[in-house]
Amino acid sequence: MTQLTEWETFYVIVGSSAGALIGLQFVVLTLIAERPSFRDPEVGAAFATPSVVHFAVVLLLSAIVSAPWHTIGGVAVVWGLVGLGGVVYSVVVARRMRAQTAYRPVFEDWLFHVLLPLAAYAILTVAAYTSRSSERSALFLVGAGTVVFLFVGIHNAWDAVTYHVFHRKGTPAKGKRKQ
Repeated sequence: MTQLTEWETFYVIVGSSAGALIGLQFVVLTLIAERPSFRDPEVGAAFATPSVVHFAVVLLLSAIVSAPWHTIGGVAVVWGLVGLGGVVYSVVVARRMRAQTAYRPVFEDWLFHVLLPLAAYAILTVAAYTSRSSERSALFLVGAGTVVFLFVGIHNAWDAVTYHVFHRKGTPAKGKRKQ
């Protein structure tokens, strides 16, 4: 299918980036975990896990679009399912952010952890619907959603690292006082 093959280089780049960033995220989380001052799984579920999920979605979309599909119909169904599942996941993330008590989220947190991912998942859903009338437009929508996920994941991973380095450094573990 000509339309999909024209996107091969794009998805090689973003898919490789996402794969590398997933690995880097694991390294960073391992280093942070060695710090005795941070032990709050609710915060990880609310803030760290979504970054890995966004990188994994980029990797998944790259693999899906790079597969040898004969028509866009099958791939569009997968985009729609990923989009709808992601909308539900965004609601889960929002609930986790509200439930955790270790950190009070600010607008930037809501923007990058809930609103932008929700928009990108909605874009995937719209792309699935749009593919019936305009394959080219659908592919651009999926590409845009993929880039949003990649940059949201990069922002959130950076935000988490800087939070631990600059804000948590020297902070005692929850429930313990610094001596």
